[in-house]
Amino acid sequence: MRKNSWLQKVLYGVMAVLGAYIVYKSGALLAARNQVQKSVETGHVQQSVEDSAMRTWSLAYTAAVEGKKMAGWLSTWFGQVVPVLSYVAEEETVAEEETVAEEETVTEKETVMGESEEIYGASAEWSGEDENPTQNEPETETETEADDENVREVSVGTIFSQALPQLTDFSYLLANYYTVDEDTMADAKLIDAEKLLSMDLTIEQDSSVPQILIYHTHSQEAFADSEDGEVSDTVVGMGEILADELRSYGYNVIHDTGVYDLVDGVLDRSAAYEYAREAIEAILEEYPTIEVIIDLHRDGVEGDEEDFVTEIDGEATSKIMFFNGLSRNANGDVLSWLPNDYLTENLAFSLQLQVLAYAEYPGFTRKIYLQAERYNLHLRARSLLIEAGTQLNTVEEEKNAMAPIANLLWQILN
Repeated sequence: MRKNSWLQKVLYGVMAVLGAYIVYKSGALLAARNQVQKSVETGHVQQSVEDSAMRTWSLAYTAAVEGKKMAGWLSTWFGQVVPVLSYVAEEETVAEEETVAEEETVTEKETVMGESEEIYGASAEWSGEDENPTQNEPETETETEADDENVREVSVGTIFSQALPQLTDFSYLLANYYTVDEDTMADAKLIDAEKLLSMDLTIEQDSSVPQILIYHTHSQEAFADSEDGEVSDTVVGMGEILADELRSYGYNVIHDTGVYDLVDGVLDRSAAYEYAREAIEAILEEYPTIEVIIDLHRDGVEGDEEDFVTEIDGEATSKIMFFNGLSRNANGDVLSWLPNDYLTENLAFSLQLQVLAYAEYPGFTRKIYLQAERYNLHLRARSLLIEAGTQLNTVEEEKNAMAPIANLLWQILN
């Protein structure tokens, strides 16, 4: 009997200690009830812990109600309650550490801001200017622009890196990104996706000087519902819309509306590229700051209109096609009389735009067309020939294509 009494006293003592600890923790939990509630609402308290808590209190309740032996249920209860209390204690510790870290961060920011204010204040006093809260706004805008540029770089870079594993397979690249005319040949050395996508085609934007030139070798190209004699309904009118879109991004754009495919009032395209080349060379001599040249065309095709229209932002939009002249024949021999020192850059320009378009505007671009000759793409590193729409598209569909083209150009050039 004494042994049993002694054991009971020990057990009662243990229970008293645990009871005191539970009362203490209950008080602590009550004081931190807001944080506990937040943890529960956000899902930080896992179902396994809730189950463990349920098992803990149900065992104690069962023992009290059913009069089970103290030693049996107490050992089980003790094994369950410790993990629960340990978890709660750990959650409180983590929460306290996070709170301290946040307070330190806020303090550090306040210190930095204070130092910045002292610097700006000293600067204003030194220059003799009155304090003006708005005088730092341009700097804030510059920082925002820089952040936007970083986002764009990450976005374009990510798109390229995601596409590259497939594009290193030349067969896949050729089948999905190019149409090769029968009079020329393209090989893996010439169309090296890794090399072309890694080329830096950005330009340092300077709106004070012309940087982009748009012209039309075939100025008389019109659309399904173009009105006769209405220049705005032709590819020249589309060129002005594209120029305005690019100007909205801050570029200084020259739009050459010269006519190179009419001879004595009669349509004649036999020498149009030669006439255009002479005129463009003169423009480049006058404005050597031009770094991007776009020859905007409208394609002539066979087929149905629905094959050449897509939808962008809920609007019917003409599909477009990038075009490259390879200056080489069907045997792969370089056409020595049509040299192009910028061939690789031209190919990089069209491929980068194409990969970006596949990601940004699915269905907007047809495959890049590769043909044998040069098409005046040798005049600048960033020379581009675009077949925008076809004779089957409407003027409205064609107009809707200009904004996506400008956006793609802006992303690559920036």
